[in-house]
Amino acid sequence: MSWSIPLFKVKGIQIKVHLTFVLILIWAAYRWGVSLRLGPTGAVYGMVVITLLFACVIIHELAHSLVAMRFGVKVEGITLLPIGGISQMEEMPKKPKEELIMALAGPMTNVVIAAILLAVAIPLNLRAGVSAAALERIMSAPTWPGLVSYLAMANIFLAVFNLLPAYPMDGGRVLRSFLALRMDHAKATFWAVRIGQGMAWVFGLAGALTGAWMLVIIAVFIYLGAGQEGRMVEIKDALEGLKVGQAMTRDVVALRPNAPISEAVDHILRGFQIDFPVVEEGRLVGYLTEVDLVTALKETGPITAVKQAMRTDLQPASPDEALFDAQQSMGRQRVRSLPVAEGGRLVGQISAQDVGEAFLFMRIRPDLVGASRRAT
Repeated sequence: MSWSIPLFKVKGIQIKVHLTFVLILIWAAYRWGVSLRLGPTGAVYGMVVITLLFACVIIHELAHSLVAMRFGVKVEGITLLPIGGISQMEEMPKKPKEELIMALAGPMTNVVIAAILLAVAIPLNLRAGVSAAALERIMSAPTWPGLVSYLAMANIFLAVFNLLPAYPMDGGRVLRSFLALRMDHAKATFWAVRIGQGMAWVFGLAGALTGAWMLVIIAVFIYLGAGQEGRMVEIKDALEGLKVGQAMTRDVVALRPNAPISEAVDHILRGFQIDFPVVEEGRLVGYLTEVDLVTALKETGPITAVKQAMRTDLQPASPDEALFDAQQSMGRQRVRSLPVAEGGRLVGQISAQDVGEAFLFMRIRPDLVGASRRAT
């Protein structure tokens, strides 16, 4: 995720903080320092409160991620945002029971944290967290007893809120895992998405009526996140069984490393291809995307050699690779197409447009997968 600053790693998981996180620290400093008239001490106290609260959020997301890794899921990192944390995973655990365990790991971790904090609070005779009014009263002054009570209640709230069946929140994933035990994964996702988006409307309306604008923002994220994940599952289900070799373009124009990039411009103007594999002695040695081409034209001019502008670290697709995996690879590498190579030799090119066309036809006629296989 762009605009993110790496902080540290845990078990190979990169923990990052988005620059917008500074906004909530500023809010905390203003609330305790200015609104409550506690001055610089209150401002520092407010930032400590938020920092410790989001440390609990990191532990919550780490619980999800570490469980997912045990089930073979690759976790790219965790990013802290003002509204919470986001774990970047390549995919969800495939089995419903695995997704259930992973989804419950985060809220159960918050329950454990709350239990530990309450155990600390008992010998200190802290009872401020019994009611919201009492908690607000004790948090109006910068005290450690108030901080312990606040964090305990906040973790209980995080556990309860995250277990609401609003997909893609934890409770929504729990719901989908239960549904997937009784129906196919795509249908389970469909109903989880619809329920999640319905709850997002409820959250948004409640937030607008009460002036809780953070709830409105969360509702928007839930609605968009549910739709995005639902769409991804729909695509994966439609492309099930399709290989890259069945959808790729075989008649591809390739460039030589020493050719000027103006040659690529000529091909773009004469045809439909905008990204170009770079081949030397029959072997794939690089890839020139339209973005690379435009950058080179601006910086060094049309006589720049292709090898100076091409990418060499791009992971090509394989003809036998699942088409959905190739589509995900494009997203991770931030390109619109990939060269397709076999044994280091160029055999074709797969683009987002190719994937889109395959999705369109497979959704209308799934039996075309078999026809495509027989044709190839």
